[in-house]
Parts: sequence; structure tokens; C-alpha cells
Amino acid sequence: MITEDSIRNALRQVKYPGYSRDIVSFGLIKQIAVKDNAVSVVMNITSGSPEVARQIKSESEAALKQLGGVSAAYVDVQQPGAGAAGRPAGAAPQPTRVPGIRRLVAVASGKGGVGKSTVSVNLACALQHLGATVGLLDCDIYGPSIPLMMGMHEKPSINEHERMVPPANHGVKLMSMGLLLEGDQPVIWRGPMIMKTIQQFFSSVEWGELDYLLVDLPPGTGDAQLSLCQTVPLDGGVIVTTPQEASLGVVRKGIAMFQRVNVPILGIVENMSYFTTPSGQRVEIFGHGGGQAEAVRQNVPFLGEVPLFTEIREAGDRGVPIVVSAPETPPAKAFLEVAASVKSALG
Repeated sequence: MITEDSIRNALRQVKYPGYSRDIVSFGLIKQIAVKDNAVSVVMNITSGSPEVARQIKSESEAALKQLGGVSAAYVDVQQPGAGAAGRPAGAAPQPTRVPGIRRLVAVASGKGGVGKSTVSVNLACALQHLGATVGLLDCDIYGPSIPLMMGMHEKPSINEHERMVPPANHGVKLMSMGLLLEGDQPVIWRGPMIMKTIQQFFSSVEWGELDYLLVDLPPGTGDAQLSLCQTVPLDGGVIVTTPQEASLGVVRKGIAMFQRVNVPILGIVENMSYFTTPSGQRVEIFGHGGGQAEAVRQNVPFLGEVPLFTEIREAGDRGVPIVVSAPETPPAKAFLEVAASVKSALG
């Protein structure tokens, strides 16, 4: 008997072009129907490349035809601007790829206080440590903390094309609203200004050639997140959480948001997993294992856990992330393992 589960299992054989993960785990499957042993599947992808769509369609139909009892297989791969179900073509700005940036990854959390920015800076430095060219964009317009953690206070320069050139520190290019403000000047803006600023972080910044551009998002599922997804096609999202249920509850909303806008979930990072006292006693302040359990429930990869280390906080306050200041220590190795998992997920 042909079931929805058997169809999904067959499609797990199909890898997204250029990635090591399958199209099912990326959440691309939107509709499945079976009639008279004929199978039809509707998928949504963020890529505008006709070649990517053709490859996914061809390999998916071939995988479905190998299922016992299937007489015919039809796969409809819908792309941005193609009139996807529930969104007429031209109803919203379509994301466009930024020249020179190979992979664009958002780091997000459902709530504040989970250490998302700490994970972002150390993940960026860890990818650079592994040999990649990396940029880091701070999209937390109201509360930018990335410049402090990266030890960067230099304003971007302007090149001959009237574009901002992001300064770099620790081998990572950086752009943040915090680099454009004077002192503790607050940002008191409504949504449209946030959206315009995020668009300009891509259209008016000379990022150059990057293997990865990490985007540190503010907590929640508001204007900044929507603006980013409408401006550029994201290659994946990394979700940061702490182990307790209060954090995991809003993580589900963050995952649902990415799925709604067809952004692949690269996985979940559990931050503040546990604390080890000077005497060697392990204390699970926020519980433990919640992030991994949620990854299993959501059928997404678990990228790793980062324990509470005083050294991580101290390094961030000094502006020299632990991956840079002490790459051989256990705190740094935790981030390097997460970076290796992200790199593997992106192919």
C-alpha cells in the first residue's frame, strides 16, 4: 500500500543539490496526494535556479517510481515568483542571491537570554578557524552586542562605488548597527525602517567573496526575520536554545517560522547545557538534554551542546571570542564541534 510515510521515506534518498541533507529534512515537501496508484507531490524551494528545480524534480520522480505499486509520479517544484500556493507571484519582494556569498546562514532563537549572539560570534570564528572566509551580520537593530563581543568599534569605510566596506577582526568581516551609532545612542524605529536597514546591509555593503555569511537575528519572529527572508535566500537556519521547557516552547515557533518561509533548518544548538564546579561536580542549572530531545521531536539535526563556561563570558566581554583566545580549551572545542556540524550540514 502506498502511504504518505512510504512516499516521504522514498524522497529521503534525494539530496538537495550542493548539500549533504535530503529534501525531506529540509522541509520542502508541502503536499502529497495518491490516486489510482499515481503519486503527486508539491515542493517549495527558495532557490530561483531552474537547474536546481529540474534536478530535484527528476531525482524525486525517479525515487517515487521505485516504490512498489506506483504507476506514475508527478513532482511540482515551486520557486520564488512562480505563484506558489497561498502566495501570488509578485505579492512580496522576492529574495535575490548576494554575489560572492556562497552560503547564507541565520542564527536565531525564539526568546532572548539564551546566548544566541555568543553562539554567533564563536561559530563565525570557529568556521574561520576551520579555514573558511566568513562574515558576520548583526541584525539585532535595537540591541546590537556583536561589536562588543568581537572587539570591533571601527566604523565601516566607504569605497569608490559608495558602498560600505565592513571592517574585520579575528579574520571575520563584521557589519552591525552598533558600528554606525555614537556611544549608547538608542534606535527608536518602527518596522519599515528596520526592514529598509536590513535590505541595505546586503545591497549597500561590499562583502566581497565569502564562504559563509552568518546573520545574528534578534529574538522572536518579527520584522527583522521577515525582512531577511524576503531580501535574500537563506541556505539554512541554526536555532539556539537552552535546555528548559520555557525556552524550547518558543524554539518551536522559531522552527515553524523558518518552515513557513521555506528556510531549511540546519539544526539546534543547546547552549548553557550544564555547569562544572571547580571541584568537578556537574550541575545542570537549566536541566539537560532538552535541545537534543526537541531536535528528535522536530526531525532536525542536533548540532551540539555548549556547557556554561566562565571563560566564554570573559572572552566575550574582552572582545576576543574563546575560539580565538584559547582554541585548544574545552569551551572552544564545543563551538568548533558545532561549526563542523554546520559545515557538514551545508555540504
